[in-house]
Amino acid sequence: MAAGPDRGGRRHSSAKKSRGQQEPRWGWLKAAFLLSAAAIGGLLSWSYLGTEDGVTEVLARHSENLQDKFIEIPCSEDYDGHKRFEGCTPRKCGRGVTDAIITREEAERIRRIAERGLSLGGSDGGASILDLHSGALSLGKHFVNLYRYFGDKIQDIFTEEDFALYRDVRRRVQQRIAQAFGIHSASMYLTKPTFFSRINNTEAKTTHDEYWHPHVDKVTYGSFDYTSLLYLSDYAEDFGGGQFVFMDASSNKTIEPRIGRVSFFTSGSENLHRVEKVHWGTRYAITISFTCNPDHGIGDPVLP
Repeated sequence: MAAGPDRGGRRHSSAKKSRGQQEPRWGWLKAAFLLSAAAIGGLLSWSYLGTEDGVTEVLARHSENLQDKFIEIPCSEDYDGHKRFEGCTPRKCGRGVTDAIITREEAERIRRIAERGLSLGGSDGGASILDLHSGALSLGKHFVNLYRYFGDKIQDIFTEEDFALYRDVRRRVQQRIAQAFGIHSASMYLTKPTFFSRINNTEAKTTHDEYWHPHVDKVTYGSFDYTSLLYLSDYAEDFGGGQFVFMDASSNKTIEPRIGRVSFFTSGSENLHRVEKVHWGTRYAITISFTCNPDHGIGDPVLP
């Protein structure tokens, strides 16, 4: 969605600034959308081909209201190549789904934050990103820093209450992950990328729009130890397709998004996954990622 007329002058004047400002050096953005090309290689190709036509099991249906569902699975060796942090680095691995920590009303409020922020820009293709931490915002075929690009206009888009809710939701997700894996919440650190995504069925214009490739978060980002997603729209009501798929050797395991639903999992190749292409409508979610390494931690976003 394009910005409104009242922002046009600022956008055009800003566009005259250096190309470096229009294309900030967020290394994670390139990694986030080139997931299968280099990070995964032949192993993922084999796993994808081996399961695409196999049995599919639905772990969480949109119609269900799940208090807590957790499945423990063996850990991969991905964590062995990284520094271990006792009391945090996964020794128990798995995946969970819950509808019990974020209310529908809170999720709707969070989605409105995403909608307002993404109304300032958006990708020319089907996948748009808004990162309140770094300021990264999809704009056409590039990314800009919305805090620098729109300046004081940001005060008209977001409020302190928006950011307070965002922080509170993040803390609750973090506490639930810690509880499920038997670790201390204080030993986990928010890490990048943590971002809103908006996906529709617009044809991909760049590799940044190719969100559907199978990937492993720990392989792609390195810092990730625990990954979570908060869904902000309803499968089969707000959009079609767009299911989250764990790709196991024996079968695919799918999660149907439901507004306020949180899915979480250890970030190694024990949880190879992908998102199906969205066929119609718009799918909103937040990826919230955690690391055990304080050197890779980031702070909560603060309204400028």
